[in-house]
Amino acid sequence: MLSNLSIKNYALIDRLNVSFGPKFTCITGETGAGKSILLGGLSLVLGKRADLSSLRNKEEKCVIEGEFLINNYGLKSFFDKNDLDYEGTTIIRREILPSGKSRAFINDTPVTLDILSQLGDRLIDVHSQNQTLRLAENDFQFKVIDSLGGTKVLLNEYVNYLKIYRNTSKELSQLIEFQGKAIKEHEYNSFLLKELSVAPLHEGIQEQLEEQYQQLSNAETIIEYLSKGDQLLRDENVGILNLLLELKQVSLKLSNFGNAYESLSQRIQSVHIEVDDIGEELRTQLENADLNPRVLEEVNTKLQLLYDLQKKHGVQSISDLLKIKSELNDKVDASENIEETIEKKRKELTSQEFKLEEIASSISLKRKKAIPNLKAQLEDKLSMLGMPSACFKISLSSSKEFKTNGKDELSFLFSANKGVDFGLLKKVASGGELSRIMLVIKSILANYENLPTMMFDEIDTGVSGEISNRMADIMGVMSQNMQVFAITHLPQVASKGNHHFKVYKEDKDNVTHTNMKELSHDERVVELAEMLGGKDLSDSALAHARQLLN
Repeated sequence: MLSNLSIKNYALIDRLNVSFGPKFTCITGETGAGKSILLGGLSLVLGKRADLSSLRNKEEKCVIEGEFLINNYGLKSFFDKNDLDYEGTTIIRREILPSGKSRAFINDTPVTLDILSQLGDRLIDVHSQNQTLRLAENDFQFKVIDSLGGTKVLLNEYVNYLKIYRNTSKELSQLIEFQGKAIKEHEYNSFLLKELSVAPLHEGIQEQLEEQYQQLSNAETIIEYLSKGDQLLRDENVGILNLLLELKQVSLKLSNFGNAYESLSQRIQSVHIEVDDIGEELRTQLENADLNPRVLEEVNTKLQLLYDLQKKHGVQSISDLLKIKSELNDKVDASENIEETIEKKRKELTSQEFKLEEIASSISLKRKKAIPNLKAQLEDKLSMLGMPSACFKISLSSSKEFKTNGKDELSFLFSANKGVDFGLLKKVASGGELSRIMLVIKSILANYENLPTMMFDEIDTGVSGEISNRMADIMGVMSQNMQVFAITHLPQVASKGNHHFKVYKEDKDNVTHTNMKELSHDERVVELAEMLGGKDLSDSALAHARQLLN
C-alpha cells in the first residue's frame, strides 16, 4: 500500500509530504484546488511520461517520491527478474531535471520507465473518469471475465505458443516464397554448378598450371640451356668436372703437408661432389625435357577455362570460385529438397495449431463458466445502487482466427430498464450508470486480484443521495482487503472514509500554492458541512455533517 507521498517543485506544489494509512481514505477539496495535480504527481511515480511544463520552478528539478509497503503482494519475483533490491518498504523516486530529462529509481537503483510502469501497475490501480470509457472496450471486458475465470496461467501459455506458431507460420510463408523463386532459378543454378564441377578446381591448381604452361611453351629454349650447361660441365678438355677432378687430385697431395692443406682439400672435394650432383640433375632435366604440343594445348585449355570462369563470376582467384561453387551447391540442394522441407514445416505448424486450439478451448471453457457468476454479481450489486432493472447479456462465440487472447469473440450488452433493448454500454448507459457499473466491476475484481491499492477519481460523478451512500459502502467493503482512495465531491462518500484529507490552495507572498492535510474529527465536520451547504455554515449543515460522520 501507499504509505507516504512526497512532492517537490511540481505544478502548484512547492513542497508536500503526506503519510497515508490503510483501509478507506477520502480526498476532498474545491474544484481547482489541485486534486488533479496530486494525481498527476502520483502518476509520475507510477511510470507515466514527464512534461517539463509541470516544473514549478524551471531552474530546479522536480522530485516525487512514493513509499510503498509491499511485503504481502508476492512481488519479490518481479524484483529478482529485474535485478532490483527487494525491500518490504520500497521507495520509488522520479526526478524531472530542468533540462527536460527524466530519471526513475526503485530503491535507489536507476530503472527504465517501462520497468517503473510494470511495477506501478502492480501497486496501484488508478481509476480516472477517462478509464470509465474502457468499460466499452473488449480488452477490458475480457480482463474482467478472465479474472473471474482464473485463466492467467492458460493465457500465458497461450501467448507463448501463439508466438511460436506465428514464427513457424512466417517461416513457412518464406519457404513457399523461396520455392517459387527457386523453381525459376534452379535450372540456371544447376547449369552454373555443372560448369564449376567439371573445372579442375582445387587450391593451388592455377599456379601449378601456369608454371607448367610456362615450361612447355619455352621447351626449346630450356633444352638449349640445359645442353649448354651439360656441355660446360662435361667437356673432355675444358669441362668443369674434369678440371675440378684435377684440382681434387692436387689438393689430395697437398693435404699431406699439414692441417691447413687438409681443410682446403676437404672443401675442394665438397665442391666437386656438389658440382657432380648438379651435372646429374642437368642431365636428368635434359632427358625429361620434351617438346609436346598436345600437353601444351591441354594445359592451355584448362588455364583458359579457369580464366573464363573467374571473369564470368567476377572473381580473381580459385578460392572465390570454390566459394561460389559451395553456395550454388547449397542452393541447388535446397531447391531439390524444398518440398520436403515445406512439408515438414507444415506438419510442425499443424501440431502447434492443434496445441493452440486445445489451450484456447480450455480458456473459452473457463470464461463460459465465469460469465453467469459475473452477470449475477453485476446485476445484484447494481440493484443495490439504484439500478434494479439492470441486466447484462454476455456471450462468447468462436473466432476463426487466433487472437492475442484466445479464439473468443465477446458480446457484452446492457439494458438499464425493463422492456428496453440490449445495446453496447457506450451507447445505452448514461455517465452515472457507467460510473456505478465500473465501481461494481472494480469491487468484483478486488476479490480476485491481489492489488495493494485502488484509487477512484470521482467515480461517484453523476450520482447523489442514497446511491452515493451505497457506493461509499462498496468502497468501504473493498477497503477491508486493500487500501482504497476516493477523490470525491460528495459528502456522503467523504464521510465514510477511515481517513479524510483535504486539498486546498493558499496564497503566500502573492504566489498560489497547493497543499494537503489530514483533517481532524472537528475539521471533517466543517468540511462536510461546507460540502453540504457552502461556506456560510448553518446549524442544520453542521448537524447533518455530524450525522453523516456518526
